[in-house]
Amino acid sequence: MNWNEHLPALILIIPLFGAFIAPVCSLGGKTARNILLVAISFLTLIVAFMLWRHVLANGISYYVMGGDKFNLSLPSGMALPVRIILEVDAFSAFMALCGAIVSFAGALFSVNYMNRFTGMGRFVSLYCLLTAGMIGMMVTGDIFNFFIFIEISSIASFGLIAFWRDKPTAIEASFKYALISQVGSMFILIAAGALYGRYNMLNMAAIGSVLKMGSMEKLVLVFLVGSLAMKCGTFPMHMWLPDAYAEAPTGVTCLLVAVSQASLYGLMRVCFSIYGATMGSSFIPWMLIVFGLASMFFGVSMAVVQHEIKRLMGYHSVSQVGYMLLGLGVGLLVLDDARAMADYGFTAIKGGVFHIFNYTMYKALLFLTAGAIYYATGKKDLNEMGGLARRMPYTTFMFVIAAAAISGLPPFNGFVSKLLIYESSFAVHPFLAVVALVTSVLTLASFVKVFQTAFLGPEKSSLAKVQEVPAAMLIGMVVLTAAILGASLFPSWTLSTLVEPAARALVDQSGYIGAILGGGM
Repeated sequence: MNWNEHLPALILIIPLFGAFIAPVCSLGGKTARNILLVAISFLTLIVAFMLWRHVLANGISYYVMGGDKFNLSLPSGMALPVRIILEVDAFSAFMALCGAIVSFAGALFSVNYMNRFTGMGRFVSLYCLLTAGMIGMMVTGDIFNFFIFIEISSIASFGLIAFWRDKPTAIEASFKYALISQVGSMFILIAAGALYGRYNMLNMAAIGSVLKMGSMEKLVLVFLVGSLAMKCGTFPMHMWLPDAYAEAPTGVTCLLVAVSQASLYGLMRVCFSIYGATMGSSFIPWMLIVFGLASMFFGVSMAVVQHEIKRLMGYHSVSQVGYMLLGLGVGLLVLDDARAMADYGFTAIKGGVFHIFNYTMYKALLFLTAGAIYYATGKKDLNEMGGLARRMPYTTFMFVIAAAAISGLPPFNGFVSKLLIYESSFAVHPFLAVVALVTSVLTLASFVKVFQTAFLGPEKSSLAKVQEVPAAMLIGMVVLTAAILGASLFPSWTLSTLVEPAARALVDQSGYIGAILGGGM
């Protein structure tokens, strides 16, 4: 048996299996439950890495549920792909690998962090279900099944954000997220129904091959872009994000960072693989650029005045999403201009894709360091902290790495991706690059404040007995720190091996369509 054929299905089956077996495994006690959580996350990471390697070596991988020998043979002589199809190109594989890394780090961190609470069987089940929903959004080739997976991830998120159901703030945060998610999902379902009614198909590649821009298609595009931008925390539709990130258990917040990027993946897939050059008008690209600029500036402005550490980082998430939207918008703006795409359009897309990886790693690490501080001190307010560098040296070191990366300080990976976005956005208009640069300066100022307040300065008397967090939590943070340092120390390899194949796959609409319609028709 060639296991490579089954990798797109295995990456979904493993976390789904973990979700359903967790309540039974929890009957075996705390150790069995923790082993299951870490093992499922680690196996998912291994399969994600194997799938990424396989796609880089062999091109787009697809898997047909119920197909004959896993090919695209169609029943009864039909001319369109009607089965459930998973389609994984280099961009999908890249995103799935990022998500799997964060899921594994969050699982390791949660082993000790959640050890003091009851209901852990439900926690493990929902955590695995959230991982499955997130990865499903990245590997499906069907717009209706994208809706199904986004609903799976949303339902799991509702329960995990409100895991501490005795806290009114957690219930409120979960309710806000539920409201925003359901509105967004409704628009995605309406859009999928409209496309099905017009073209009698749901497969993304098949729709992209026949789509003609008309009034209905424009409305569908607005619905999809608006709902997915809302799901990834774009200003002014960001109101759910700081609350949800602040109230969820820290390992869950770490994973929610990757889940938000799955929605951004969907936005990119819609713009490039379904619509592509058919989009024609520059309205959507400029709308994404404006969303990006507003998210960057207002997100960081709101972060600077925060005192609760996870809320501060939540607002920085809004700001960081803006960089990716700016890169996406600039790339879309010149999609049908080959010369401009070669000059700076593809640079913008590379910068946006690279920033997805960087943001997912350093933002997840920042949330884990915040969780480690809360675990060790019981404090969330920066004004109640001080002198933690002497008590928590490893956490301090990893916080500094993540803070330097998010601030775009050279030679860290955040600097490289931001530099690509600065260069390309400057070519469109200098004002775009100025806003991005100012945002980076304010980000640096914000994290200098956090470092000075929490880790330096006089030690609070109430923190005299604080000590470093347990080993499993440190290992979870080390996983993300290693990813950040690897991308920082080897930027050329990261760009050429990890980022460029993903960016090229994203803009290659004909290749994405041809893998389905050309490969099995």
